[in-house]
Amino acid sequence: MTDITTEVLPRQAAGPIEPRSLKSAPVVVDRIFRGSAYTAGAITVAVMLAVGVFLTARAGDALLVAGPSFLTTQEWSPETGTFGVAAVLFGTVTIAIVAMSVSVPLALGTALLISEIVPARLRSLLITMVDLMAAVPSVVFGLWGVFFLQANVIPVAEWISTYFGWIPIFQVTDAAGARLTEAGAFTSSAFIAGIVVALMVVPTQTSVMREAFSQAPLGEREGALALGSTRWGMIRAVVLPFGRGGIIGGTMLGLGRALGETIAVVMIISPIFSINTQLLKTGTNSVSALIALRYGEASQFGLSALMAAGLVLFIITLIVNFTASTIVARSRSGAESN
Repeated sequence: MTDITTEVLPRQAAGPIEPRSLKSAPVVVDRIFRGSAYTAGAITVAVMLAVGVFLTARAGDALLVAGPSFLTTQEWSPETGTFGVAAVLFGTVTIAIVAMSVSVPLALGTALLISEIVPARLRSLLITMVDLMAAVPSVVFGLWGVFFLQANVIPVAEWISTYFGWIPIFQVTDAAGARLTEAGAFTSSAFIAGIVVALMVVPTQTSVMREAFSQAPLGEREGALALGSTRWGMIRAVVLPFGRGGIIGGTMLGLGRALGETIAVVMIISPIFSINTQLLKTGTNSVSALIALRYGEASQFGLSALMAAGLVLFIITLIVNFTASTIVARSRSGAESN
């Protein structure tokens, strides 16, 4: 024992032991991968900046004429110098809110069904079906909404207006405030357009949420069940906290698409240029629908005004995406699972 002590002490007196470096020179494949990743990221950022610069440059003439009132004016008449995006922006946000109110519960329930409930042999089939639904073109959803959904949703809208009309957004009245009951007052509304857009974004949201739920640690799942938790208790205590980032990310991804959806909305709505706070009543509008409908007949100055509207939508989409990134970064999947 004495010999061992005398051998160790001189080594300790020699000074602190430096940790061994674990760095290694990157191989050629790693350098190629890193360079490709940086290049792809730089191209993506450059394209986004180019789009913003292009819209700003083309919208300059219209913004100089309209000034700050561009955000508060409801009319759209560039030829007379009276135009703004207040009405179309309100319709865009309204349709997106209705879409999120419908799509998020459906996507969340479907994602939990696929990842936690159905047998493994059926899971792959459902995943494939959901992914295929995400590839259905917008025009197909628009046709389905016009020729099938609208006629079947009108009775639902009438029922909501009858029993929940005391809530201002569910009222359907004329200019004098009298209640409207004919079916024509409930067609081409923000409510119907929102439902169609919701069904369009559900597959994308479901895929993102399901992928996050499927990554929940198996040990924590089994531990919760072993402690006597029910299936729902395990989902609530483990899967949902772990997949919180996926829920937020999928919701925001769907919101971004809902804000910019064009074809399906154009086919359903009855465009108006006034703020309609009644969701069930005929008439609404959106920025993307305005651009699609007015682009072909617009003058040079009218094109500048449309570019200004597109710039507003572009900025809103960027804000939504950056907000989503910040929220997801602060609630990483698994950070609060117990």
